[in-house]
Amino acid sequence: MTHSPRTVMRIYFHLQDDELYERLLAVLEGITPRVQPHPADWSADVDLTGALRYWNQDAEGLAAVIRLRTLALYGIQSSAGVGPSRMVAAMAAAVTPPGSTTVVGNSPYDIAAFLRPQRASALSGVGPATARTLARYGIHTVGDIADTQLATLQRILGTAAGRQAYDRAQGTDDRPVVPAAAPKSITGTHRFVRDELDPDQHHRTVLGLAEQLGVQLRDQRAVCQALTLAVTYADRTTTTRTRTLAEPTAHTPALADTGRDLLASLGLQRARVRAFSLRAERLIPAEQATHQLTLDTRDDKARDLEAALDRARARYGPGIAGSAAAYRAQ
Repeated sequence: MTHSPRTVMRIYFHLQDDELYERLLAVLEGITPRVQPHPADWSADVDLTGALRYWNQDAEGLAAVIRLRTLALYGIQSSAGVGPSRMVAAMAAAVTPPGSTTVVGNSPYDIAAFLRPQRASALSGVGPATARTLARYGIHTVGDIADTQLATLQRILGTAAGRQAYDRAQGTDDRPVVPAAAPKSITGTHRFVRDELDPDQHHRTVLGLAEQLGVQLRDQRAVCQALTLAVTYADRTTTTRTRTLAEPTAHTPALADTGRDLLASLGLQRARVRAFSLRAERLIPAEQATHQLTLDTRDDKARDLEAALDRARARYGPGIAGSAAAYRAQ
C-alpha cells in the first residue's frame, strides 16, 4: 500500500455562521502558510510537514496547540484528523468528536488499519449513490473496494471513477494542500434537531436556504457566480456539490432551481442528514453583473414579487413574508 511522507491535518470549526471563519484561518496561517480553506463546511486542510520541526512538536501535539489557540482566542471548539494525505486526514476528522484529534500513522499498516473498516461511502469521491451501487455487488467497506479487482470496479463505476475508488482504497492520494484565501462568499446553514431522513424535508430546507441567501445577497447589493451545497450525515461525513450559475445572480428562484439540482445530484433518498449548508460563492457587486433579457413574463413577475417582499422585510423586519417563487413547482 502506497503512502506519502507528508503530514496533513483536516480541522473542522464548529461554527454557527461565517463571522469568525477568516480569523480562524489566520490562526492556522500563524502555524504554517500551507492552509487550504473549505468554507462550505467551515473546515481547512493544513500541511504540517514543515511545521512539525519548526515548532518541535509531533503531529498530535501540534494539532492540540492549534485547537487550543482557536479555543482560547475565539471560544471556538474544533475537531481534527491528521494523516499522511488529505484524504486520510479528512476521513479521520469525520470520525472525531469535538475537542479531539485522531492521528493516523504514515506506515502502510497504520493506513490500512484505519481505512479498511470504514464504510465505502466514507471514502473520498464515493457518495451515497455510488455506495448504493457498490453495495448491490456486495462491496460495503473500503477494504472490500481495496480487495476488488480494478477491472471489476471499472465495469461497475466506469473507467475514471473505478480507478479513483481503487486508488483511494489503497491509500493513494497525492493531492497537495493548495494555499488560498477564503473566497468571498455567504453561507446559510440548517442543522436538524435530530438526523432527518425525510426527502421532502431535505427539499424544503435547501429551498429555504436558497431564499435566505437571496435576501442576504440583495441586502449587500451583491450577486454570486456559483453555489455549493454541503450535506453532513449522521456519521459526520460530508459530501459537497458545486455548480456555476448560468449568470451571476441574487434572484431567489434562480438560486432555488440550482439548489434543487444540487440536491438531486447527491442522490440522498433516505439518507440520515444532520445538516445542510448552501454557500453563495465568487461574489461580485450587483452593478458589475448583467442580466440576460428573456420573453418569459413569469420571470419578470417573480422579480417584481421579490422586490415587493424585500421592501416589506425592510419595513417590517425579517420573517414577515416568504417568497413563494422559491417553492414553485418545476
